[in-house]
Amino acid sequence: MFTGLVESVGTVETVRRRGPVTALTIRASFSRELERGESVAVNGTCLTVVRTSERSFEAEAIGQTVSRTTLGKLTSGSHVNLERALVAGERLGGHVVTGHVDGVGTVGSVTKSDRGVLVSIELPTDLVRYVVARGSVAIDGVSLTVAGIAGPVLTVALIPETLGATVASSYRRGSAVNVETDILAKHQEKLAAAGPREGTETVDREDGMTLDRLRDLGFLK
Repeated sequence: MFTGLVESVGTVETVRRRGPVTALTIRASFSRELERGESVAVNGTCLTVVRTSERSFEAEAIGQTVSRTTLGKLTSGSHVNLERALVAGERLGGHVVTGHVDGVGTVGSVTKSDRGVLVSIELPTDLVRYVVARGSVAIDGVSLTVAGIAGPVLTVALIPETLGATVASSYRRGSAVNVETDILAKHQEKLAAAGPREGTETVDREDGMTLDRLRDLGFLK
C-alpha cells in the first residue's frame, strides 16, 4: 500500500524485454536501502524489486501490467515518480493508493494559474463513475484532489511543490498518465450491486456461525 506522496524522481537506465516480462533498471536515491522483494510504486504502478545496487534497482513487470499502464512507453532516460511502500505506523498524508493502475488517461490541457497549474485529463470511460469532485485520485502515483469532473474529463490543480517534486512538470497536451481511482469507491460499488443478503439471518456466516446463532449461545445480547 502507498500514500501517493512521491519520495523522489528516478531515472530509467535500461529497459529490457525478456519474453513476456519487461525488466526496468531505475536509478534512485534510496536504492541502497532497498531489499529484494520490496515493493516500489513506479509512476503509480506497484512493482517488486528483484535486484539492487548502490545507485539503482531492478524491477520486473509482466505483459498485463505493461499493457494497462504507461510502463511500455518508458525508455532509457525517462523520469519516473517513485514511492516505497507505506510502513505501518507512519502518517497517511495522501490517500490509500494500492499501486494497481486502473487505466491510462490523456492530458488534454495544461493551464498556468496564480497558484500553480490546472491539468485536464481525459479518462477511460469505464473509470468516470469512480471519480467525484473533491474526491481522491492518483495520477502517475501522485495523490491529488479532483478539482472538477465534466463527462470523461477530470481537472486537478498542481501546486509548485508537486510540480517540483514529481514528473508532473513534464506534462503536455497528449501526455499519457497512469490513473488509479479510489479503491473505496470500487468496493462500495460492488457491495451496492450485491444488494441485501437473502433470508432472515443477518450478517456473517464465517465458520458457519450466524448472528442469530451467536445470540442463542449467549455471546451476543
